[in-house]
Amino acid sequence: MHTLKQQWFGNIRADILAGIVVGLALIPEALAFAFIVGVDPRVALYASFAIAVITSFVGGRPGLISAATGAMALVLVNLMADHGLQYVLAATVLTGIIQLILGSLGVANLMRFIPNSVMLGFVNALGIMIFITQLPYLRGHDAMTIVFAIATLVLVYAIPRFIKAIPAPLIAIVVMTGIALISGVSLQTIGDLGKMPSSLPTFFLPDIPFNLETLKIIFPYSLALSIVGLLESLLTSQVLDDMTDTPSDKNREARGQGIANFFTGFFGGMAGCALIGQSMINIKSGGRGRLSTFTAGVFLMFLIIVLGDVVVNIPMPVLAGVMIMVAATTFNWGSFKFLKHAPKTESIVMLITVAIILYTHNLAIGVVVGVILSSLFFVSKISRVTVTRDSGIYKVKGPLFFASTTNFIQSFKDVKEKEIIIDFENSQLWDESSVGAVAKVKQKLEEEGVAVTIRGLNSSSEQLYEKLL
Repeated sequence: MHTLKQQWFGNIRADILAGIVVGLALIPEALAFAFIVGVDPRVALYASFAIAVITSFVGGRPGLISAATGAMALVLVNLMADHGLQYVLAATVLTGIIQLILGSLGVANLMRFIPNSVMLGFVNALGIMIFITQLPYLRGHDAMTIVFAIATLVLVYAIPRFIKAIPAPLIAIVVMTGIALISGVSLQTIGDLGKMPSSLPTFFLPDIPFNLETLKIIFPYSLALSIVGLLESLLTSQVLDDMTDTPSDKNREARGQGIANFFTGFFGGMAGCALIGQSMINIKSGGRGRLSTFTAGVFLMFLIIVLGDVVVNIPMPVLAGVMIMVAATTFNWGSFKFLKHAPKTESIVMLITVAIILYTHNLAIGVVVGVILSSLFFVSKISRVTVTRDSGIYKVKGPLFFASTTNFIQSFKDVKEKEIIIDFENSQLWDESSVGAVAKVKQKLEEEGVAVTIRGLNSSSEQLYEKLL
């Protein structure tokens, strides 16, 4: 109970102020994601509101901001184009169910299989992607657009030297918006991206046939959304763990994402997950508790319904300036040192992870490829089994498993002795392939008249050998 109270009310002022900043930053992102999918802006805005509020209660990482995201939007593009909004909402509900099941099965435990090089690539790709996504708001516009973006950046970095009680991004947004309105300068604004809703979301069932055919249509999309959403959310959660030096319950976070998506689909919202950019803004602005996430969701809806006429006048270069600051702080500048001193294979994994994420604009694909590549390098490294011979004693060194059996078998091609000992004191049998390799060598040599003695097996290797032989 004390922990829950601390998570909600241990950082009230900073959480509320950080949540206000995030609420502002969520609007252009949600509108952009709605455009990607091809849905009404309300679908993404309602999703951001509902997911943020729900995960503030049921999520496992305090301070994490979840809402409509680009990664999820990309998955939904074809479903929207082929079948329409009602199927998108149904897929969102099913996504929630799948994520809830995966969270209950302990899917977050798989996080330990993601190497540091992949995590580093993930973070760096995010920093670069956040920067790239802001460029459309800066390119092709007049000089004042660049001036306002640069001025916002200067304020964001300068304000903390003098004022620490209020988040610098919030002050910068208010000041620069005021200057834009007073000066009458023509800039692209939030209002240019889409129309704001004028009412709260209401509960309704997706208007689809409830049959097997519908399930066949939405299940592949829901499964993809579940994997992408959980991967992005759990990795973002880990990044925030490291930044704040605090732990989080990632299986609870997985379940929380599922609950949020499940209910969001019934309120007209698209599927979502953790937003690394907005989460970073929250943390950088002082947000640490659940109240910051709750405030972000509630203030988002307050902004678009009550203060919609004001919000539409916020210049996009100002918000772009804030996001560029987030991009710069997200990118791990120590990576250049990592590339210089880390093993080449780890450097390659990091660079490929970054490249794939930037090429596909899909964090999940980049991370999965990075993990697979890292695993292949690891298997290649540990599969170097060696066999040395000394007076009829063949000493095996290194783990013996499916990837190293070929080298092991080839080491016994030219046996001249009539009696040999295969010593496994410095080796380990790991799988059926290793036992099969040993049995194959033993049988082949005995057929050639060579007496073979196996020794040095540790208890687990011996049990496996006797069980499978």
